[in-house]
Amino acid sequence: MLGPLVAHENAIPITPIARKPRQVFSLLALHAGSVVKVPALIEELWRTQPPASALTTLQTYILQVRRGITVALGATHNGPAKDVLRTRYGGYQLDIDPASTDVYAYERLAEEGKQSFERGDLESASSLYREALGLWRGDALVDVHAGMRIDMEVARLEESRLGVLEARMETDLRLGRHASLLPELSALTTRHPMHENLWAQFMIALHRSGRTSQALECFIRLRKTLVNELGVEPSARLQHLQHAILRADPGIDRSGLELSTTALLGA
Repeated sequence: MLGPLVAHENAIPITPIARKPRQVFSLLALHAGSVVKVPALIEELWRTQPPASALTTLQTYILQVRRGITVALGATHNGPAKDVLRTRYGGYQLDIDPASTDVYAYERLAEEGKQSFERGDLESASSLYREALGLWRGDALVDVHAGMRIDMEVARLEESRLGVLEARMETDLRLGRHASLLPELSALTTRHPMHENLWAQFMIALHRSGRTSQALECFIRLRKTLVNELGVEPSARLQHLQHAILRADPGIDRSGLELSTTALLGA
């Protein structure tokens, strides 16, 4: 789900092709192992204006998804597809191990990375964050027509992805990898032109790489964007960082690698 939707059973693709069954399958997969209530599925498919035939139509979509699972199960499975996509009281359940989904794997690795970071094991944290981010194959469920419920899940996942990216940058800055981060931070600040933390990390990486003038130019670019787009100045934390660079504060020099971006920003 961390990219185009792909699902297999017995190495046979079971990803629905039709738009609505694809939506149903995606929402069930996002909650693998848990019951998704009928009202939630109807809201996903038709938002706040379901047709009178919504329940019957939903059952048709469930049947279409089960047909794909039946083909994949073949003769090697003792039970029907309804043992995989179960009818439960008030809803439906994709009865699979959540650990078999890339979303579960990503969130587990991200949490393990956070725990390693908090223990001070920066090498492990960086490796775990990279492994978590490596599971992404594009934007989450990019080829699924999303309704209200899937939109919320996708937004949550994308926000988490950005947070893990920030955490990985922070970890690698502490490890002294500032020079290698420059291309990635340049791309990220272009993609997120008002994201102050990414700009702060970019400024620190530039300064530590001996490119102080460019670090200060970054602040000017960010300020211009914020003023033009939102009518606000950069936060006090960013201004503190700018002043620290101007006065060559040793806390942002290469010798100050033990300091986090948060500390450097005066939080």
